[in-house]
Parts: sequence; structure tokens; C-alpha cells
Amino acid sequence: MGMRFRDSIMVRKVWIYFLLALLVSAFGATLAQSQALSQDETSTPGTDRRAVLLDVQGPIGPATVEFLTGSLEKASANGAELVIIRLDTPGGLDTSTRDIVKAILNSPVPVATFVAPGGARAASAGTFILYASHIAAMSPATNVGAATPVSILSGKSPGQKDESAEGEEGSEPTIETTDTMSRKAINDAIAYMRSLADRHGRNADWAELAVREAASITAEKALEIGVIDLIAKDVADLLKQINGRSVEVQGRTQVMETSSLLVEQLEPDWKSELLGVITSPTIAYLLLLIGVYGLIFEGYNPGAVFPGVVGAICLLVALYAFQMLPVNYAGAALLVLGIILMIGEAVVPSFGALGIGGVISMVIGSIILIDTDVPGFVVSRPLIGAIALVSSFGLMAIIGIAITARHRPVVAGREELIGAEGTALSDFKIHENGYEGDVFVHSERWNAVTRSPLRKGQVIVVTGIEGLKLEVRTTDD
Repeated sequence: MGMRFRDSIMVRKVWIYFLLALLVSAFGATLAQSQALSQDETSTPGTDRRAVLLDVQGPIGPATVEFLTGSLEKASANGAELVIIRLDTPGGLDTSTRDIVKAILNSPVPVATFVAPGGARAASAGTFILYASHIAAMSPATNVGAATPVSILSGKSPGQKDESAEGEEGSEPTIETTDTMSRKAINDAIAYMRSLADRHGRNADWAELAVREAASITAEKALEIGVIDLIAKDVADLLKQINGRSVEVQGRTQVMETSSLLVEQLEPDWKSELLGVITSPTIAYLLLLIGVYGLIFEGYNPGAVFPGVVGAICLLVALYAFQMLPVNYAGAALLVLGIILMIGEAVVPSFGALGIGGVISMVIGSIILIDTDVPGFVVSRPLIGAIALVSSFGLMAIIGIAITARHRPVVAGREELIGAEGTALSDFKIHENGYEGDVFVHSERWNAVTRSPLRKGQVIVVTGIEGLKLEVRTTDD
């Protein structure tokens, strides 16, 4: 016992030293990184005139906000003269888009958004970012537009057409909305887009069409009607064309001198990469399930430690990710209810009633958990189906075990005494209802009654129980 206690103390000391070493290493790495960064920031400005290139591809979300806002701050601190956002996006979350637009509008460094390479698009959220930038450029064979809020698209009645948009290249049928909330969302987006267009002197009427009618146009048409400032083949061509152009940055007119700028491409740091992974709805959903089931397993097996630690970490990371995503709280409630019902089936078997209800609740909650239809920000449907299938098989196994246990012979308790054999401890004496004496059954001494006399040492069989008395008979009867 003493040896085991000393061993446990040693293990705890090893863990403490290990954690202290990690903390010291992390502090040293952070200090070294900050010193390197400060040295870079103090030595870089004034040595080379630079432009910073940021690649943004895919849906606009919290990770994109972290990357762009951090890069704009770093570019300003390092004395960069221009930030180029090379954009290719199908759209994104409204809150993330507005955060990026605010960062661009308040940037002390001019921002040029360049829709590239060929085949790229600046759809939905990308249109807002393009309009907010000091310089809007596109490469050939790209398109821009379709900025209607995604949640409004389902409000279009079948067969509705927009006759007012005839003749507008690339325009789509008008989306007539009768729902008050839909009209409010569209009007808000229109006002936001027009304000961005007026700020930089771009086509505000087409900006309204892009929101109201989901209009989308090519780069050539965008240049023709004043949606963008120029068409460039690549970044070098972009720098060449904007040289000498005047832009307004934070209320001051600035003449661009880009002919001799060195282009430095910034990549997302580990924080942006991690945020991009955990804010994927599918990953966040998996982390939530792992967290919940890990804590449940720890509750059923106290002292296992590992499932509880992993479950707690995953649950906290999932909650951090979900607070950045447009979560439908009704879906979250249905998901939690489904898990509770399935746990109830395992604890108090109801032969499928709780379990089936739990699976249905969890599937519905998982589908409506993320309150948006933006591409890239929905929980994977095959994953939901796979989890529902696995849960159903688990419930079938639980129900099968419950049914088997129901028909299994009793192996404990008072009922298990019926049919058990024992030994008479004394000669039975006459009683008003027969004969009475003591017997030894299942390593216990019991008072027993019988209809026929019994002698000490005779083998008996229990036929019934009445209160604390056994009814017995001889094995010969």
C-alpha cells in the first residue's frame, strides 16, 4: 500500500514537472517570436517599398475575418503601401462580411481587391468586399454579383419573373418577397451596398440590382458600367495600371506609386488555420458529439479520466466555434434532447420509445443546427445520416439486450430462491398449518414451513415465500 502511494506521488510530480516545462517552453517561444516580430517591424519600414498580397479563396467566415484583419494591421505596422486581396469566393456569412468591410474602410493602407485568377468569382459577400475596396479590379473570365441574402432565396414564389430586369446582361428573375423580415433584410443589404458604391464613386444602381435581383455580370460588363476600376491579367499588370491613380484613404487623397513595389505574400498563421478548421460546421458538430459522449462515458466509468478530459476539451472548443457561427438554438435544443432521450433508453429501457424519439430529434436538430444556406457552412448531410445509422444500430442492440434480460431466469433476489435446494437444520415440529423448523438455503438460515414432517439433515426444495418464511418440501415429494 505504501509503495503504491509513493508511486502515485511520483507520477503526479512527473506530470507537474512536465506541465511546467511546457509552460516555460511556450513562454520562451512566445517571447522569441515577439522579439523577432518587433525587430522585423522596426527594421523593415523605409528599407523596401512593399505591397502585401492576401489570397482569399472559398467561403467567407470567421477564419477569413481573423486572417484579413490581422494582415491589414500587420501591413500597416510594417509600413506596406498597398494591400492586394486576391479574391475567389461563392459568398459567406453576413457578420463576417461586415467585419471585413469595416476593416477595409478603416484601413490606413489602400486596399485593392482583385478577383482572380481567370474563372474566379466575387459572389454575394465578395461583391460587398469588392465595392468596399479602394481599388476594384478583375481579371478576364471572372464574374461578380448575386449579392441577395441567401436566406431570402427560398422566399421566391415559383414562376415569378422580373420584367424590369429585361435587357440587363446576366440578371436573374426578381425575388419578390412578401415576408416582412425578408423585405427588411433585402432593404438593409441594398442600403449597405449603395453606401459602399457612393463612397468610391461606383455604379450604385447595379449594386442595388445585385442585391434585389441577384444580378451577376462579367468583368468586361462590370468595367463598362462602372462597377470596377480596371481589368488586369495578373498582379504585375494590376500594379502597373494603378500607378499614379488617386484614392481616398481615411479622408485623405493619396496618389499611388506602385511601379517599383515589391510584392510580399502573407499566409494565414496557425491561429487563422485553427479557426478555419474548428469553425467548419461539420468539424464543430463532430467536436460537440465527441464532447458530450466523452463526458457521458466518464460519468458511467468514474476514474477513467481520459474520456472526461477529451470530452471537456472538445465540448469547450465546439462551444467556442458555435458562438462564431449562425446557430439555430431550436436545432441545438433538439440535438441535446435527442442525446438525452438516447441516454434514457440505455438507462431505463423503454423497448424503443425513448431511443427512436431520440434519434429523430437528433437528426432534425442536426439538420437545422446551422441557420444559413451559405455554401461551405452547413453540416454534412452524409455525416448526419451516418451518425443516425450508428445510433439506430446501438439502440437496436440495447433493445435486444433488454428483451433478452427480460426472459432470462432470475439469478438474484427473493424470487431466485424458488426451486433452490437446502438442508433442514433441525427436526420440524407440528404447527397449526403443518410443520415448522429452520433450513439452510443459499448460505443463509431461514424459518420454513411444510405439510409433511422433516428430519434434521434432510434435503429440501423451496416452493414459495410468504413474508420471511419459506415454504418447502422434500425432494421426494
